[in-house]
Amino acid sequence: MEFIPRNTGLFGRAKGGISRAQGMVFRRLLDELASDSYEEVEAQARALAARPRRFWDRRPEPVLLARTYALTAAVLHGRREHVLPELDTLTAELQHITGGDRALLLVLRVNRAVVLLGEEQYAKAESEAADVLGEVTRLAHLTQVADIELSALACLAEALCGQGRFEEAEAVARGNLSRATGNRAASLRCLLVRSLNGQGRYEEALAESRQPTPPASRAGSGASAMVAAAALHGLNRRDEAEMTVRQALAECEQFLHPAHPRIRQARELLARVTVGDPSPETLDGGVGSS
Repeated sequence: MEFIPRNTGLFGRAKGGISRAQGMVFRRLLDELASDSYEEVEAQARALAARPRRFWDRRPEPVLLARTYALTAAVLHGRREHVLPELDTLTAELQHITGGDRALLLVLRVNRAVVLLGEEQYAKAESEAADVLGEVTRLAHLTQVADIELSALACLAEALCGQGRFEEAEAVARGNLSRATGNRAASLRCLLVRSLNGQGRYEEALAESRQPTPPASRAGSGASAMVAAAALHGLNRRDEAEMTVRQALAECEQFLHPAHPRIRQARELLARVTVGDPSPETLDGGVGSS
């Protein structure tokens, strides 16, 4: 899923300390991020952050924004080692800037929730997502933060699934799916299917997985196939389940960083499908928006 919305006031000197020329650079990077060019965006953003300040800007905001882009690209790609300390450091630096963009701080906190989900720290991820949602309600009249809100809701639903609270996760995913578009719709659909799997409602989960949904971004590679495979396995359609989870694993290995947690989750699901029947509580597919 993408985390950086376009209409947050980040690209004007009065709002975010970003000049017009710098704003053009960041808009181009945002377009590349939306086109799933995660490696390229991270490399370019880190290079911008490392440029001598006399050539870039003496103000701190451009460097902080470049670092935010780099970290977001790394999280989406799945290259998350050492990212959590970087996120915490950058968040602290932004908080010390007078008039620092609060929406950008929320972007960093959504990234943090995603990393926590990948580390299976579900209670911490739930708390982080809930805090972001609380902040969003205070920003809604100032800026366009719907994208951040939907990303945080997806994180919340995944955190609830990770704690076995599937009915609550279903309510979050189902209640917000109709207003989501693009990558966020794909993510919430996947989480809805996972929540139904977790409740043992496999027929309903499989039917839901086949509903028309916008294609996932590269960051969502393999996610929908994994929860569909879990539903098929729950229905004892093991040949179909194995074929589907192998497809998911191939997608993950092709498009995600080797350290992405979804690759491990896909391999674990494949082992359960091919070796023997797991206990019912493990059949949710083990994957969500992260």
